[in-house]
Amino acid sequence: MLSKRSLVGIRLSFQTLAVLFFMLIGASAYAVDPAVIDSDEAIAVGKTVFNANCKTCHKLDQKYIGPALRGSTVRNSAEWVKRWIKNSGEVIASGDSYAVALFKEYNNSIMPAYTFLSDAELDGLLSYIEYGDKVDPAAAAAVAGGADGSTGAGGGIPSEYLTVILGVLVLVLILILVVLGLIISVLTKYINKQDLPEDEKEFVSQKFEFAKVFKSDGFIIVVTALVIALVAKTAIDGLYSVGVQQGYAPAQPIAFSHALHAGQYEVACQYCHTGVEIGKSANIPSANICMNCHTHIQNVGGKEGISPEIAKIYAAVDNNQPIEWVRVHNLPDLAYFNHAQHVAVGGIECQTCHGPIQEMEVVGQHTSLTMGWCIDCHRQTEVATQGNAYYDKLVQLHSDSKDALKVKDIGGLECAKCHY
Repeated sequence: MLSKRSLVGIRLSFQTLAVLFFMLIGASAYAVDPAVIDSDEAIAVGKTVFNANCKTCHKLDQKYIGPALRGSTVRNSAEWVKRWIKNSGEVIASGDSYAVALFKEYNNSIMPAYTFLSDAELDGLLSYIEYGDKVDPAAAAAVAGGADGSTGAGGGIPSEYLTVILGVLVLVLILILVVLGLIISVLTKYINKQDLPEDEKEFVSQKFEFAKVFKSDGFIIVVTALVIALVAKTAIDGLYSVGVQQGYAPAQPIAFSHALHAGQYEVACQYCHTGVEIGKSANIPSANICMNCHTHIQNVGGKEGISPEIAKIYAAVDNNQPIEWVRVHNLPDLAYFNHAQHVAVGGIECQTCHGPIQEMEVVGQHTSLTMGWCIDCHRQTEVATQGNAYYDKLVQLHSDSKDALKVKDIGGLECAKCHY
């Protein structure tokens, strides 16, 4: 005859399998859209597209400036992702709930439109995102459950095989749960027919109560551990964010629109920020630079008919008072950065560090501008040597190298370059 301990063991096994069953049901939601091809040729095409267009803001398996990309066709269909890549602003404007939520999560920043990418390039890009640079399955699973909502579909198993495997496992677990339920029912009836002491009969006849599970020591220990882990992670994330002002977009004394000036009217950045090609600082333009245009661009009615914002510029000039702009990008004093070295010599576009400035109504800090971000850029950015006499001797010194000359090869990782 089965003892009380044996019956308890069977019940615990049944409950454990039930929990595993529901966990597996949840895991089965992570399946890459079958339209995404897992082939070396497609991945190679996608990697080229990724490095040319996406690498600055995205990584595959972790948040960077933008969200982690692997698992994009798990969260949405491949066609949806293509539409997003081609014109994210259009998808957001359509009211798509996921697109709107993503837009808000990343400080209302709109990704540049990539309408020039062909269907073949987009297919390759999705293949690289899901199957390129494959990671360890355990690490991918950790990413799948991460707070950023990304998934680890890059463990190396094609999505169709993964779906079949999960389906078989779900079927097996269902059968096991049914069999165990029948066994427990039969054993309970059999034991109840035996001549048992009252306390054992009461135990055998008792029903499973969820309230007891929530009050058990094991449940309390697990919940306490999870709370401690969550608090610790929040504290660590807070420490890592000290001094990082990404997303900072203060209100300015004059509502100057870069989207209007740099975007619609295509005024070059260098026209207003005159020091960007000749000195360390890009410098904030004075009111006199504003007046170069606004002396001739006035509303009907002359000076009295101008808008309130432009009137503030006139007031600053008339009173010989500078406009007190609020600084947005502010590196610590211990870090040295030279705009001329990067813009004039390195040929770096303003958008590399400042983001799509031509689309911003209110300027905000687009990138983190942390030391790690700068170093990663130096490790990956190729030196613009073509037609640039500044680098002629360096090119000669590295002529024997088969790899492309990158910033890290010309002292880009030396501490004294930035910390003097």
